[in-house]
Amino acid sequence: MTVRFGSIASGSAGNALLVEVGQTRVMIDCGLGLGVARERIVQRGWDPESISAILVTHEHSDHISGVAKFARKHGTQVVGSYGTLSFLGDALSSDQYREIDGHQPFALGEIWVEPYCVPHDAREPLQYVVGDGNTRLGILTDVGRSTPHIETVLNNCDALVLECNHDEDMLMGGPYQYALKKRVIGPFGHLSNTCAAALLARLGRSRLKHVVAAHLSQQNNTEDLARTALAQVMNCSMDWIGVATQEEGFGWREI
Repeated sequence: MTVRFGSIASGSAGNALLVEVGQTRVMIDCGLGLGVARERIVQRGWDPESISAILVTHEHSDHISGVAKFARKHGTQVVGSYGTLSFLGDALSSDQYREIDGHQPFALGEIWVEPYCVPHDAREPLQYVVGDGNTRLGILTDVGRSTPHIETVLNNCDALVLECNHDEDMLMGGPYQYALKKRVIGPFGHLSNTCAAALLARLGRSRLKHVVAAHLSQQNNTEDLARTALAQVMNCSMDWIGVATQEEGFGWREI
């Protein structure tokens, strides 16, 4: 079965990833305003009403700010950890929430979902591997460091959407306050290009058909730096590495 995925936004101003397997469509995070999210979804050829669930990674505003409004408008189920869903409180009716265990795989229609826990400064953050049970798309953003568990989960995926948040030199020499720099570069912050490449190098990569750099900082990174770091590991041209942007995300890819 074909797994199709694309993004309508990626970065500190809002994130949303679309995944389709068979007749099932889900969105992972919605950190955009309702109107913008709907417009970009339609531009991708989907009816927003066709999205059956929003998988939420954590409660930071660039991932969750549009979730409740979208779910209320379209009757969409919202799926996430107890810690994340508790942040939404009574923004939705109880029957729209589906609380999940971050250690237990589950199905959303035809999509097989494997949640996994990550170190990030949020209540109970999760990331996801999704697919049809055989083909696997690994998603990892908003994580301060890699762990053996993360690498076990992401080993031998068919596609990866991988955080390349910042270039360390740009971050430390840039305009952020020192406390924010420490947060970003710390063990519960975000992956640098170098750390993302090191993680990728430790994975089995023989099945990879797509690698997309995601959640790039507009102040502390460039597309070329992110592409170069990952391309060196993949031993491929820079052009083969995809980049998810803030304004457009990235177009449909299939595995």
